[in-house]
Amino acid sequence: MSTIECPCCGSERTWKDGIRQTRKGDVQRYICRECGYRFSRTGWNDPDDPEHVQRIHREPLNTHPRLLSNRQICAFQTTGAKNLAEVESRIQERAAGATKHSEVNFKGRIIEYIWMLKKQGYPGTTVRKYGWLIRKLRNCGVDLLDPEDVKRVVASHDNWSNSYKVQFVSAYDHWAKMLGLTWDKPHYKQEEKLPLIPTEHDIDQLIAGCGRKVATFLQLLKETGIRYREAWLLKWANIDFVRETVNVVSVKKGKPRQLKISRKLIGMLNLLLKKSEKVFGDISYGTMGTNLLRQRKRIATKLQNPRILQITPHKLRHWKASMEYHRTNNLLYVKEILGHRSILSTMIYTHLIEEPQNDEYMSRVTRSVEGARRLVESGFEYIKEWSDGLMLFRKRK
Repeated sequence: MSTIECPCCGSERTWKDGIRQTRKGDVQRYICRECGYRFSRTGWNDPDDPEHVQRIHREPLNTHPRLLSNRQICAFQTTGAKNLAEVESRIQERAAGATKHSEVNFKGRIIEYIWMLKKQGYPGTTVRKYGWLIRKLRNCGVDLLDPEDVKRVVASHDNWSNSYKVQFVSAYDHWAKMLGLTWDKPHYKQEEKLPLIPTEHDIDQLIAGCGRKVATFLQLLKETGIRYREAWLLKWANIDFVRETVNVVSVKKGKPRQLKISRKLIGMLNLLLKKSEKVFGDISYGTMGTNLLRQRKRIATKLQNPRILQITPHKLRHWKASMEYHRTNNLLYVKEILGHRSILSTMIYTHLIEEPQNDEYMSRVTRSVEGARRLVESGFEYIKEWSDGLMLFRKRK
């Protein structure tokens, strides 16, 4: 069986292109993969007869009565013209809207911008956030080559908070440096807000209702107060199951530290699958956050407790710092737990809780090591030990 050659270019790379129904019967259509020419063959009992193929080639193109003279467009002439006119008008509209940014090859510039931030040592979260902020400015119709236009658009958005505007200004400041632009950087003062600290009862309700991996993740944040990214990057090699400690590799230029964890958390960690060197697997940074948000919403709806919706990983860090400061009244101790390099970063936590009106404590006495361990894990503070082996512990009411 011989192949059918294309009557336009003579190529044998022809494929059947479906059956077309006509008044005189079905017509087999073909398409040439070399030149894209479509043609039909009718009137022969054997369309694969080599003689018929040669007869087609001997006759001039578009004169054979059994050959379609032109390629066909699957539309009527009037509708086809109308569609082409609409497409052309849409193209013109997009071109008119893009005239303002025609001087900037934005895709190439944004890649250059992201690479510049990475070379300067900014963490991946900051790089992604700044890239997103620049794209949002462009989507707002800002001329990224005109700093005054950037200032005008940022100032005109009254629904943006000053903290939000500070991020836009910082992102564009790096963009301007990359392009060699000079501009008078606007000064927006970031508002100081005290976060709403969740109660321990609400935190425990959220942890109890989450899946195994997310619950372990939240329990780790609650007990240690480490950052979201520090927990996400935690590796099995950083956990000492014998001494019940975790070595935190700090991010955001913080200090590495070793923190104590409870046996409850050790048990939860042992239930996780060890398929990766990272404790919480190779799940992406954003997917972990999406899982947390979805489970938090489900639990808040089930328990009819809207306060659970206000719990975030960073607020668990605030909760841990506030509780430790309330328990010890030692700001330097809290600074070491949080991994801050400056005491100024830790001082904001001194305003998160009310100072106790009195020094009322509840006390416990134990003689055994196991009893002392339980009291320490419950937040009691060791005071003294007598000669008969009794140990005194206390905790604020």
